[in-house]
Amino acid sequence: TVQLQESGGGSVRTGGSLRLSCSISRFYGTSATTCSRDMDWHRQAPGKERQFVASYDRFGRAQVSPDLKGRFSISQDSAKRTIDLQMNALSPDDTARYYCRVVWFDGCVPWPDTWGQGIEVTVSA
Repeated sequence: TVQLQESGGGSVRTGGSLRLSCSISRFYGTSATTCSRDMDWHRQAPGKERQFVASYDRFGRAQVSPDLKGRFSISQDSAKRTIDLQMNALSPDDTARYYCRVVWFDGCVPWPDTWGQGIEVTVSA
């Protein structure tokens, strides 16, 4: 099976920063280590739909939601196993559960994507 390890969440005051990290800690067979994959972050606030935050696609291109550009940034390690989400100037509107997702290509994993369990981010006024 595939396992994602998320870390870095917690509670901060308005204006603070947090850095979330997501690593693929277990792959589906050794061949999956070279699987083409997108890695991204989504978030879901209480009572709201899950929304896209940022991604690194299989071609190495980074994308951040236009609503979050300037405050959030994403980076990826050279092995493409870890993505980090840097969040600055946080506000209570950023309070949500943040989820990491990996989208698999080339059919090397028998399912289209893998989601992490999510990590809580709470921003107080």
